[in-house]
Amino acid sequence: MQPHFLPDAQPLVDRLGRDFFRTLPTHPGVYLLRDSRDAVLYVGKAKNLRKRLNNYRVANPERLPRRLLRLLHQAARIEWQACPDEAAALARERELLLTLRPRFNRAGVWPAAPKFLAWRVTETALELTIRAEKEDGWECHGPVGASAVFLRAALVRLLWFSLHPARTVTALPDGWFHGRLPECVRLGQEAGVEAHLLTQAPTQLRRLFAGDVEVFKGWVGAGVDRHQFEREALAADLETVTEFVQAAVRRQYVPA
Repeated sequence: MQPHFLPDAQPLVDRLGRDFFRTLPTHPGVYLLRDSRDAVLYVGKAKNLRKRLNNYRVANPERLPRRLLRLLHQAARIEWQACPDEAAALARERELLLTLRPRFNRAGVWPAAPKFLAWRVTETALELTIRAEKEDGWECHGPVGASAVFLRAALVRLLWFSLHPARTVTALPDGWFHGRLPECVRLGQEAGVEAHLLTQAPTQLRRLFAGDVEVFKGWVGAGVDRHQFEREALAADLETVTEFVQAAVRRQYVPA
């Protein structure tokens, strides 16, 4: 390989100036890259707009895919919109993708197939699965599209910990910690699960999806002293579930 002496191109810095990137806000939001005719080329979301958009300053041909290099050279300006939190940014990004269908976005530009998170209690277990439509005998939340997979994985881990307060993460069934779940998860079949906790679970799920997140948080971890690693894992899953629920509640109250 020949030595690389020339500095990498910075097409957006050349067009927008360094001060644009220095003065960007550090809060969550969405951003739109537009071309010289003001057409939207790409839509993205960020937890920190300044940090995310500064990644677009340098067009390094050895580190960036060709598709992204073409985007950086075609973009003439960047527009951003602030959001109250990352969940709101995700919801706004989804809305913009479906409306604008930018040509540099590959995912999210077409409506996802409807998916429902479904649960029921049998004589022996709490069952959780994902359905394409509502079915008799199952309580459902949704439709939530492809995000149903991540929502169910987080809920399964939280519910497992709440039903097994004395057990550690090493007792989780194989693959569950990493989200590798069977088509229908059955919780509470093991010995030692207290029946009252199992019967409480559907009520807690109803309250959760009605927006009562704090009560659900208390029920999941009430009075249990766990290892720091387990506390952090539970906190991450609670954050995932909270973001989904809060985004769903916001969508219910957005004016038509």
